[in-house]
Order: sequence, then C-alpha cells, then structure tokens
Amino acid sequence: MPTKLSRRDFIRLCAGSAAAISMTPLLAPLLTEAAEAGAPPVIWLQGAGCTGCSVSLLNTIHPDIQKVLLEVISLRYHPNISGAAGDLAMEEGIFKVAEEYKGKFYLVVEGAVPTGANGKFCMVGERDGHHITFVDLVKEVGSKAAAILNFGTCSAYGGIPATPPNPTGCKSVPDIVKNVPYINVPGCPPHPDWMVGTIAHVLLYNDIPELDRFGRPTMFFKDIIHDNCPRRQYFDNAIFAKNLSEPGCLLEVGCKGPIAHCDSTTRLWNGGTNWCIKSGAPCLACTEPQFPGWPVYARVPEMPIAPGITATTDQIGIVLGAATAVGIGGHLAGNIATGRIGPKKHSDEKDGDN
Repeated sequence: MPTKLSRRDFIRLCAGSAAAISMTPLLAPLLTEAAEAGAPPVIWLQGAGCTGCSVSLLNTIHPDIQKVLLEVISLRYHPNISGAAGDLAMEEGIFKVAEEYKGKFYLVVEGAVPTGANGKFCMVGERDGHHITFVDLVKEVGSKAAAILNFGTCSAYGGIPATPPNPTGCKSVPDIVKNVPYINVPGCPPHPDWMVGTIAHVLLYNDIPELDRFGRPTMFFKDIIHDNCPRRQYFDNAIFAKNLSEPGCLLEVGCKGPIAHCDSTTRLWNGGTNWCIKSGAPCLACTEPQFPGWPVYARVPEMPIAPGITATTDQIGIVLGAATAVGIGGHLAGNIATGRIGPKKHSDEKDGDN
C-alpha cells in the first residue's frame, strides 16, 4: 500500500470534509505519492450525456484542476481535455493502455450507453477504417478494467437519456458490461469531492470502497437529505410551501428529500457556497436510480421506499410502520401518521398552486 492512511481514517476524512473545506487538498499529497509509486491509470469515456460531470470535476479548486489531472490522477484519456485528438488519442490513450494494463486500470464512464440502431446513435471514433460505437467501446475497454467507475446518474442508472420514450435505447453501464466490478457515483452532476474521493480510494487501496445496494460509496451516499434539511423545522411544524418563492417545507412543490441519499446538506457546492434547497429549489433526488422518472415541481404521488415497494406519502407512516419508515426519515412517517400531512386538497387552491 503506497500510503499509511488507514481505510478507516480515509472514510472519516471523506465523510468529514464539508462546507467550504474540500477534501482534495488533504488527499492530494497521498495521491501524488500513490501515483509516483505506480498507481493504476485511469481512462475516462463519455457517452450520451451533457458533459456536466466533467464540468463538475473541473470545479475542483483546492488544488486547481491542472494539478489534480496531471499530478494527482493518472488520467490517460479524456475526450475533452486530452492534449491529443483523433485516432492517435484513442489508440495511445485507450486501446494501448487497456491492453498494457489489462485488469489493472480503472475505467470512468460518463453518460448513458445508446444501444438503438446497433449503437449508431453514438459514434465516438474510427479504428482501422471502421466506425466505433460507444456501446462497443464500453464493452471492449470495460471488460479489461479492474473496475468501472460510473460518474453521473446517466452512466450509473440511465438517467435523463434513458427516460421514456428513450428512442436511442439508452442503458446504464452495468446493463451493458457484466462480470466487472463497478462503483456508481450518481448525481446530475456529482459533486467534485464524490468523484475525486472515489478515484482516491481505488488508487490508494487498489480496491472498491463500501457500497450500498445501488452501488454507491456509503462514505458519500448514506445520509438522507430530509434528515439534515435546513427547512426541516418547517416540516416538523407542518408548514408547507405552495409555491417555490414561499417559506416552508418544499414537499408539496416536488421535493424528494425524504428518499434522496447524499451529503449535499453538509458538503455544499461551488466551494462550499450553496446547494439546491439552500438556493430555494426542491431536491429532485438526482442521485437515485429512479431519477428523473417522477413529477418535477409537483408532490410525488408515490415514493420508492424499499426494493419493489412504493407508497403514497399519505400511506407511508400508516401502512409500512416504523421499521421501514426509518429508511425515508422517521419524522416524515410520523407526520403522515399524525395527520400533519394529509391527502392533498384542491378545493381552496389558487392558480399556480401545486
């Protein structure tokens, strides 16, 4: 092991770095040490997406992204920021690295995988005079990787590109590449710390961190947004906003905080400046496999609370009982059971109310 930092201390470091204190400067010396000791290379591929995950990574500010990419992460290929381009970049940065480090390198995938029309909806290059589809590239390179890191909800679960009617046949990477370990780092986009921290773990320990049942690192995705929401006191007092500009809990205008798992409430974004709910927007649960398959700015009719189980917010506390309710925040179920949150009323709603 190239570092003396124990796994337990690493998890504490990742989980404890919050609000304006990026963990990247703390990890940088250790990752540089790992790279100098021969840390596995990383290949980054992009499919059907908006490049938002890469943009989020570029928001790493301490140290600056140049240091992260050149000295911290052994990044051999990235379609947007690699110096080389075209056939040379793909041959030297992807295929040669994948073959030379077979079973030892890590593959990062950003974006869903289009499978319709034999993959022709997403062409990523040429090789020996033949077009290369993204689905074929992911299969070939992914099958040789030590593990696949799916950055963003699109590659992890399908995300927006896979939303019905899904004319391009987009699928998640785990649906395409089998028998290879993978780590899902969802989000639309993911926080820079989630991506850098996940890469840090695999480079420092050459192993996969502890994951939840959806393949997410628990060091970033074990917390529920609702439990630490700054508007929680409104919920506790049954004060619900009917419009986005109003004070109150945002459950009635589409907040999915009770089912969303991540540490945005304490980590914050943009250098510890802000995050969704603090800026006045409801949580859209973009880290969940179901995203974006529900109403955006309307109360969710049903919430997934366990594998294969959904319930209306009015039923959760009554039907499922305290044991299951813990999974969505015990306070939510309690308020439903006591009648603080009841069936939605329409008779006295004004235009524009949700």
